[in-house]
Amino acid sequence: MLTSDEKKALSEKDICTKYITPAVLKAGWDIDLQIREEVTFTKGRIVIRGKLTSRGKSKRADYILYLKPNIPLAIIEAKDNKHPIGAGMQQALEYGDLLDIPFVYSSNGDGFIEHDRTRDKGKIERELALDEFPSPDSLWERYCTWKGFTDPQKEIISQAYYIDGNKEPRYYQRIAINRVVEAIAKGQDRILLVMATGCGKTQTAFQIIYRLWKAGIKKRILFLADRNILVDQAKTGDFKPFGSVMAKITSRKIDKSYEVFLALYQQLTGPEESQKAFKEFTPDFFDLIVIDECHRGSAAADSAWREILEYFSGATQIGLTATPKETKYVSNIDYFGEPLYSYSLRQGIQDGFLAPYRVVRIDMDKDLEGWRPSKGQRDKHGNLIEDRIYNQKDFDRQLVLDQRTELVARLITEFLEGTNPFDKTIVFCEDIEHAGRMRQALINENPQRYRENQKYIMQITGDNPEGKEQVEYFQMPEEKYPVIATTSRLLTTGVDVRTCKLIVLDQTISSMTEFKQIIGRGTRVEEDYGKTSFTIMDFKKATELFADPNFDGDPVQIYEPGPGEPPVPPDVDQGEPTEDEIEGSADGVTVVEPWPESPDMPDGKNISRRRKFYVKDVLVQVVGERVQYYDKDGKLITESLKDYTRKAIQKQYRTLNEFLKKWTAEEKKQAVIEELEEEGVLFEALADEVGRDYEAFDLICHVAYGQPPLTRHERAQNVKKRNYFGKYTDKARIVLEALLDKYADRGITELEKMEVLKLKPMSDIGTPVEIIQSFGGKDGYRDALRELESHIYETA
Repeated sequence: MLTSDEKKALSEKDICTKYITPAVLKAGWDIDLQIREEVTFTKGRIVIRGKLTSRGKSKRADYILYLKPNIPLAIIEAKDNKHPIGAGMQQALEYGDLLDIPFVYSSNGDGFIEHDRTRDKGKIERELALDEFPSPDSLWERYCTWKGFTDPQKEIISQAYYIDGNKEPRYYQRIAINRVVEAIAKGQDRILLVMATGCGKTQTAFQIIYRLWKAGIKKRILFLADRNILVDQAKTGDFKPFGSVMAKITSRKIDKSYEVFLALYQQLTGPEESQKAFKEFTPDFFDLIVIDECHRGSAAADSAWREILEYFSGATQIGLTATPKETKYVSNIDYFGEPLYSYSLRQGIQDGFLAPYRVVRIDMDKDLEGWRPSKGQRDKHGNLIEDRIYNQKDFDRQLVLDQRTELVARLITEFLEGTNPFDKTIVFCEDIEHAGRMRQALINENPQRYRENQKYIMQITGDNPEGKEQVEYFQMPEEKYPVIATTSRLLTTGVDVRTCKLIVLDQTISSMTEFKQIIGRGTRVEEDYGKTSFTIMDFKKATELFADPNFDGDPVQIYEPGPGEPPVPPDVDQGEPTEDEIEGSADGVTVVEPWPESPDMPDGKNISRRRKFYVKDVLVQVVGERVQYYDKDGKLITESLKDYTRKAIQKQYRTLNEFLKKWTAEEKKQAVIEELEEEGVLFEALADEVGRDYEAFDLICHVAYGQPPLTRHERAQNVKKRNYFGKYTDKARIVLEALLDKYADRGITELEKMEVLKLKPMSDIGTPVEIIQSFGGKDGYRDALRELESHIYETA
């Protein structure tokens, strides 16, 4: 038995091993099946630093206790014995809320504080002795009593997940799956799940279907989508474990012996009675219907989707979407009800599961000023151009300025050449004809790369079989080609191009639904292939939709290049036109270009075709420059960057003295920088504004506290003038001088990395071990480094 002082000397890990884990085991929890320690459940937000990215801190729970895998009941936050018993409760409650876990505990090894999230009155928190920790059965019974589950319902909601090796659902997928299974067990028959693009809706749907199917309450299931690629991705990917009990409906001749059916709704219905293949099934055939991308018309009362859903009205129906549609005419919520669970783009970026992005906004003179033909002017085909002012919404829909198309293609090329010419790129155009012209313009800007491989640039639209054949290759991270795809609407929804790093918007977008879907083409993270962020290049002011309160995942930076500046920033519905697209631009001119008869064509719309005018000799130029930034919560910074930064820093350190004490005391200066970055300080943007020769220390002192800044080279020269290196051996002195030069070039964070000893010129002096020995060992080297840092910042 340890004394109180001896117990207080134990580390947090020792407290877990000697006290908390034994107490949990004694209560009857299985160490292999029910107890998990140090559970990391987010990946850490991806932070963009110039052209580089890094990850912030991930969130990790000390203990999560499960009834069965992926059915969690309790979370425990541990502290060492120097802390009070309830010291971990606030953090545990935050995690419990995020993870949807009902019972929350804090412990320092003396006992437990329990917070019962199932209670809203009475004693919500209580203290327990170590030997009073609840058993799995007692917590499960309390949870089921709270939820009002009957014994048959308990059997359903405790049905096991499909286990695929080490692959397991992310925490938000688990919450969605468990909530849906619980709701269906209690008899709910219309359910809406909202999950941002790239968050694994299909995997979530599979686990829901699998658990209900294995529980025996849903025996025949229909998975509906509106694009072949979505059905095929599900069949060969997430749904593959269903194997021989699964079939894809490909014709009116249907084998009803299967249990899980995947179908394209267009193959189940049509305007003629003979095309309504879904009537081959009896109305009560299916127990469960899952509708993927349900925003694409399923909730419209007169849509083809709705006809199918109402025919099978007795089945439980689950709608999946990243963008529920709510308009005067269509409502997902009216049909399915309020979302049972939502996981937003902003939360996905915050958790590190989705990629953050920059925005490059480019304004052109004719887009801002408009263009009017001279009296009697004809286009290059001899057609008389209607006399009026044409504006941004007209370009490439009613009037084509050849030089505008060429300028867009040139700026896309410049961006890729300035980053990586082989980054997967999607160019969204106004229509199929525009996508064809953009392909040609990009080829003319990239003749050498096109000669090397004609698939470098492809038009992927509904009328282009050659391009559609390349979609699969465009999606595959390991395939080099195609690189650039021009499209109109074929790639807006459901096509997973995981390594897409550039999205170009040369399309008028006024629908938030469509905008979110397009942004979703780039949000997936593929770290094995270097995809941790992406860029949106906007030529049509589409990203003004960021200001819409319904948008929930803002960019880290918006950059607007001025004339002559490079485009690279310094270090209505899917398938349906919007009302604005139908009614035309502000001056009342009707939109002219319909979608051809193809998968790109909107359903049920009959817009008359009108002529486009093509003008070749009108000069188009880039104008204006503006940079906008977003804070850590995704809100637009409306004040100056310096004012915003000063407030953010002074929130952490009220005075210069407070900051200097922290900076001096911190062994790793990078920790201070990262702490301020997490509070929203944008060091890269600040360096662009104040000067790139200043490091974080001087940017902080100058902007937040009004101190005159010194460049890294000025600080290095001041150290050399003091000549304090003389007390070291020749070899150690040479190393310190080289480290000081490295600081002058790269900043203090380079010196803090042991890897710096492997770089030139240090590698010419000796191996890392030899260099450290020249200081008498690792402690001597660290002391010398700290002294060097103190001299660097001595003037402060």
